[in-house]
Amino acid sequence: MNSREPSPLTPAVDPGDTLKPPVTAYGPVGWLRKNLFNSVPNSLLTVLTVAFLWKTVPPLLQWAFVDAQWATPSSLCRQSDGACWSVISRNLRFILFGFYPYDQQWRPIVAVILLLGLIFFSRDRKYWTKPLAYAWIVGLAAMGTLMAGGVFGLSAVESSQWGGLPLTLLLAVFGLTAAYPLGVVLALGRQSRMPAVKVLCIVYIELIRGVPLISLLFMASIIFPLFLPEGVTINKILRAQLAIILFTAAYIAEVVRGGLQAIPRGQYEAAESLGLNYYLTMRLVVLPQALKIVIPPTVSILISAFKDTSLVVIIALYDVLKTTQTVLSNPEWMGFSREAYLFLALFYFTGCFSMSHYSRRLEKQLSTEH
Repeated sequence: MNSREPSPLTPAVDPGDTLKPPVTAYGPVGWLRKNLFNSVPNSLLTVLTVAFLWKTVPPLLQWAFVDAQWATPSSLCRQSDGACWSVISRNLRFILFGFYPYDQQWRPIVAVILLLGLIFFSRDRKYWTKPLAYAWIVGLAAMGTLMAGGVFGLSAVESSQWGGLPLTLLLAVFGLTAAYPLGVVLALGRQSRMPAVKVLCIVYIELIRGVPLISLLFMASIIFPLFLPEGVTINKILRAQLAIILFTAAYIAEVVRGGLQAIPRGQYEAAESLGLNYYLTMRLVVLPQALKIVIPPTVSILISAFKDTSLVVIIALYDVLKTTQTVLSNPEWMGFSREAYLFLALFYFTGCFSMSHYSRRLEKQLSTEH
């Protein structure tokens, strides 16, 4: 037998099994070389970033978790070097519900759960049916009944006592929901061939976009009541809600107008060839394409509007920011603003990130080009 021939008792070895990719090109080491150490500047930046994180992250974790106080009195917090999360835990009910009667706070809890449940089911397009629309109508009516009371044996609660999380969600959800269709109508009006409608929409959009939201809130809270007949009053929350809606709608209108301009003329001509009138052309052909195009900028405006609801503190509405500031004004909890504002930052980040994540998901679902 030739010595070079493999023995029948020796299994044949595939040459491909012995040729593995170099460690420096693939795997974790290869990823590090490609992304973090592919050049001298990037290598230097990576080293500096790692050094910065090494110096800052461990002390931050030590302060935020290891040495933190979670449910202790403020006197013990002042003796500790860690974070005092007790400012949140021991005042959580006031931060979330403000001056709402303590023994009736189950009502805003149920209202918030109803609202979040409706939002949760609305995120899936397969539920976008008439029953969901009816569920929103019934749910919103139930929320208003729970918060205001005065019927079904519920004690009446003045809107001046509403505050905290329910008020923030009320301003944000109702404001964004109402501002979006109004912005679409304004965008269509600005593109209208009727001069009067076009001029009115242009004047409204440019006027609202030319002033900050704070000025509109001041006008709605202080100046607008001066023009009402004697004895007629409008709830302050409703006036603030209206200011947010009008302000946000003007910005949405300009974004939607950009989407309308991006639609080729051929789409309009195709709709005309099918005998569709203006309403059907916009509803079935133009708006679905235009609104899909402007999803990213529209969501950016909605996120900004969600954060801008915190500005209602300047007209003495006790949203979640105002209730937190009220807690910090208590001498017992003065000096723990870092923990309180970190809690607020986490709350607003959760809301904004959820909106951004959903917009990316919706954009991918509606993308039919590939």
